[in-house]
Amino acid sequence: MEKKSEINGHAMPSSASTARMLENSEEPVEEDHQQQQEEKKRGCKERLTRFLSRNLLVILTVSGVLVGVGLGMLVRGMNLSKAQMSHFAFPGEMLLRMLKMIILPLVVCSLVSGAASLDTRSLGKLGGIAVAYFLVTTLIASGIGVALAFIIKPGVGAGALNTNSLGLESVSSNKETTDSFLDLARNLFPSNLVAAAFRSYATDYKMVAVGNDTNGTILYQKVPIGTEADGMNILGLVLFAMMFGVALRILGEEGEELIRFFNAFNEATMVLVSWIMWYIPFGIMFLVGSKIVEMEDVVLLVTSLGKYIFASILGHIIHGGIVLPLIYFAFTRKNPFSFLSGLITPFTTAFATCSSSATLPSMIKCVEENNGVDKRISRFILPIGATVNMDGAAIFQCIAAVFIAQLNNTELNAGQIFTILVTATASSVGAAGIPAGGIITIAIILEAIGLPTNDLSLMLAVDWIVDRTTTVVNVEGDALGAGILHHINQLEMKRHQQEVAEELEEVKVESVANVQAEEETSPLVMHQTKILEGMPEAIESVL
Repeated sequence: MEKKSEINGHAMPSSASTARMLENSEEPVEEDHQQQQEEKKRGCKERLTRFLSRNLLVILTVSGVLVGVGLGMLVRGMNLSKAQMSHFAFPGEMLLRMLKMIILPLVVCSLVSGAASLDTRSLGKLGGIAVAYFLVTTLIASGIGVALAFIIKPGVGAGALNTNSLGLESVSSNKETTDSFLDLARNLFPSNLVAAAFRSYATDYKMVAVGNDTNGTILYQKVPIGTEADGMNILGLVLFAMMFGVALRILGEEGEELIRFFNAFNEATMVLVSWIMWYIPFGIMFLVGSKIVEMEDVVLLVTSLGKYIFASILGHIIHGGIVLPLIYFAFTRKNPFSFLSGLITPFTTAFATCSSSATLPSMIKCVEENNGVDKRISRFILPIGATVNMDGAAIFQCIAAVFIAQLNNTELNAGQIFTILVTATASSVGAAGIPAGGIITIAIILEAIGLPTNDLSLMLAVDWIVDRTTTVVNVEGDALGAGILHHINQLEMKRHQQEVAEELEEVKVESVANVQAEEETSPLVMHQTKILEGMPEAIESVL
């Protein structure tokens, strides 16, 4: 019997040529399969390479924090001297100096160019929405702080705790609440813009003799006097830059050259920021490591103030993980966590530096590049947010105020609780965007409700722990606010484009209708067309 084989379902007699045909038909199938596997491997490699190149800075920054923790624990056992500790912290100090160096040109130029690029109507509307968003979120944060403090009761049973038992230096503030808010208003309008770059106004007091009483004792009166405190007056610079940008916009053509100058200055500053960001992973490693080395008796602090630390961090998790994302979703109907996933580098920077101002450069860059927020929005709203929006600070300040009241066995009435909410919301506007900037604000709240400020050093002792999550929540609120404003601006632009398109359609329809009407009714046109129709015949007859 002759062997038969099949090709495409048809029986074929077996032969050498048939075998070759079968081999040739199988070879392309094997080659296609190999090519597909190679393409899959190549595709996986390309995707991995693309992922690494896009997220390399994030991976390095997070790795820097983890390595810094390990390095700090390792060096901690070496019992370094104070001088050696300062040498160990030097790379981290350099990172902070770089970030602070870039704050002044970044804030001024971005606000001038941002305010000048928006028309006055849009600026007013967006500014109003931003202020409302900042006030509402800060008030919600204050409410969360007070509620958690009354639920967890961090100060109940800790009456024996004082600064001496923990070996802390006492911190006190004798500043009147009225003068604190007056200083806020004074700093909005600095008398010297150059000095505002490195100094701010602060009220101090001196005792002045005003006469004698009946016993001959000299009577003294506390008189407020103006002093200059070290630290940038960021509030005054922000207000001036905004007003200056609006003035340039109103000037029109005359102000365009100066607007272009500030735009170019701003772009050059962002290039510097992109260079600094590549140093962040290395600097953060030593910044975190040095903090761990400097810690003294952590166990004693955590056991003594554990409930206060827990209440503060829980408040930050609730506000940053639930409340703010829900507000963002309510406005935009988009996933807030996909928006936040593009901001891991600024969040890590905020966690390591404890400074909203120092996080501003990387935040602006990541919000624009990773989340596609309009430059005009981000460069206008983020510098303002870094100055006035302090949700995380409001939470821990309210918890601290209630904690100190419980520590001193003081029952707070409804009026005092309301005072805490309002004062924390208002005073967070003027809180410095620097490490431990909120401690001074707690003193204002305590003065407002009539509590002693002697226990502030307890807050300062654990501030390096709480301030990390505080700063992350602060900058998260700024970023989500920029996202909400960008969404509202996009809707306004679409609505405006639709209105313009509808107007153009109406004009088009009207013009077509007018042309048709003229053609049908105008005797002059009809007479001219008849003459023109008759002209070729006349020309032919002449020829």
